[in-house]
Amino acid sequence: MSYQKQKNIQIPVTQPFLPPEDEYMRLLDTVWKRNWLTNNGPLVQEFEQKIKDYLGLGELVYVSSGTIALQIAIKALGLDGEIITTPFSYVATTSSIVWEGCKPVFVDIDPETWNLNPSQIADALTEQTSAILATHVFGTPCDIEGIREVANHYELKVIYDAAHAFGSQYKNQSLFDYGDISTASFHATKLLHTVEGGAIITRDAKVAERARYMRNFGHAGPGNFNGVGINGKSSEFHAAMGLANLKYIEKILQKRNELSKFYDQLLGNTPLIRPKIENEEAHNRSYYPVLFESEKQVINIQEKLKKDNIQTRRYFYPKLSDLEYVERSGNRTLPVAEDVSNRVLCLPLYHKLQKNEIEMICDKIKSGL
Repeated sequence: MSYQKQKNIQIPVTQPFLPPEDEYMRLLDTVWKRNWLTNNGPLVQEFEQKIKDYLGLGELVYVSSGTIALQIAIKALGLDGEIITTPFSYVATTSSIVWEGCKPVFVDIDPETWNLNPSQIADALTEQTSAILATHVFGTPCDIEGIREVANHYELKVIYDAAHAFGSQYKNQSLFDYGDISTASFHATKLLHTVEGGAIITRDAKVAERARYMRNFGHAGPGNFNGVGINGKSSEFHAAMGLANLKYIEKILQKRNELSKFYDQLLGNTPLIRPKIENEEAHNRSYYPVLFESEKQVINIQEKLKKDNIQTRRYFYPKLSDLEYVERSGNRTLPVAEDVSNRVLCLPLYHKLQKNEIEMICDKIKSGL
């Protein structure tokens, strides 16, 4: 290999992209001049509009986090009872359901895409089921047609947790453009970030209007409230980071695609399995997950890389149905989610990652298999 061994190299599993400091500071100068720091300021409004224009979306409500986006989505759709969801996602997908007083009902995932399997939904339905909440895991589209068919047949609402999905498309449309609501995350680890932040995306103007009231305590003018609300607003400082980063999103997507393909090339002759991606060119490469042959192998490789200061993550382990605060769903088993959760590992992927570092990572993985 062409790399030179380096002592004490530190390679994180991810790293935030930062725009040129002077470009961010110029946006902050406008905040100082206006002295308008939060409460739906001009930069927040500009950020919302530019994201809608860039992705071709209907309504977008910018909020303080992807988790708040999920909670408001559940509230805005008036959901209660049981919500069908995936056991293979980040904890916020489940905790938001529980936080809003609903019960998560887990069904198994597809063995190739690792997304919620729509063929498993019908058997999990009860009279209390009100919605489906599915995650586009690692930016890979769910079986949107399959989920839509089930939801329409049983008159269920659909929320997509699209936290990983900025830049991914389905049928030439943003993944945010599907379901009754999609939620985005603009956390620092995401492809487009505002340090902290999220969004509610919908084509329903009335749902968006409810979400806007809800993110601001329900305020409908001085001394007037339109229903229950929460403080889900984001600030001008966060929106400024989003606007500065948006200028570089095409370069970010291009670089991640290039680095992911380099991983593919180096690991192509190994037994490692990647999630199935129908349309490679419409995928954002938000993560680089691989499936090892056994959990023991995952643990060994992770420890081997850790000794060389290379960080990886068992993303997502454990599966969400194992959380202590969720009720077990009778005798229903989740064998695919159990298997994938035990064997998956995310490798380092971020804008400044170098190809010689990827060569080093792949050499160590192959020597340890």
